[in-house]
Amino acid sequence: MSGPAGRRPAVPAGRTRAPSRRPALVAALLPAGSYAGRSRMLLLRSATASRRTWVALLSGFFEPIFYLVALGQGLGSLVGPVAGPGGAPISYAAFIAPGLLAASAMNGAVFDSTYNVFFKLRYGRLYDAMLATPLGPVDIALGEIGWALIRGGLYALGFLVVLAVDGLLVSPWAVLALPAALLVAFAFAAVGMAATSYMRSWQDFDLVTLVILPMFLFSTTFYPLSVYPRGLQLVVECLPLYHAVELMRGLTTGVVGAGLLGHLAYFLVMIAADVPLASRRLGALLLS
Repeated sequence: MSGPAGRRPAVPAGRTRAPSRRPALVAALLPAGSYAGRSRMLLLRSATASRRTWVALLSGFFEPIFYLVALGQGLGSLVGPVAGPGGAPISYAAFIAPGLLAASAMNGAVFDSTYNVFFKLRYGRLYDAMLATPLGPVDIALGEIGWALIRGGLYALGFLVVLAVDGLLVSPWAVLALPAALLVAFAFAAVGMAATSYMRSWQDFDLVTLVILPMFLFSTTFYPLSVYPRGLQLVVECLPLYHAVELMRGLTTGVVGAGLLGHLAYFLVMIAADVPLASRRLGALLLS
């Protein structure tokens, strides 16, 4: 039976109450007060705000289509068939389409998690206002990464529809390209947000272009890896977009093997490393 009102039941003799402690790993990743489980509120806010900027949101959908028409259909008529992932010849349009799909997911996630987040953090001061609510830095980080993931996923979905209409999805495995694109967008959004937390001015965003553009051009998006000398191949194989392109290319052409698991693991490691980093950096910036 419980004791009188307002008093706790007595602890039996010889026993002590175990202190309520979180595991050390959880305490390290989610410090007290940093997470309220309400990241969805940032998703709702971003969706509401995007209603007035839908033109800018839609513009990112057309960029890979322009590349596909100009290079896949235009240049592709001069190049002819090329060797696919399994060695079988495929059209040049079918070769570059998965690379453009991966780049579309990357661009949508990176630019939303860098430019938009930087404005909210440094100029709009929206995150300072959010911390006056039950939201914590981890909620903010997950909410912004989640919206960047949605944006990158929408670009990937729209581009997949275009590829299906053009007959460039030649394998039933292509249905897994969308979940794979979401994973890619999630990983790049986490990296983008973590990098944004270190930026001090708009001039620092030149570094974003300096990284994204060469990676887009060299990560086997338009050419097979074999065209590079071995030293440059090793560099390309370290780039995250290379793993995204190879993952998409394997799924859309039906060349599925154990190697795709390595590409998936690459992005899981990116997510595991950069989500905690982005959360801790936001906490240091907003709570200092």
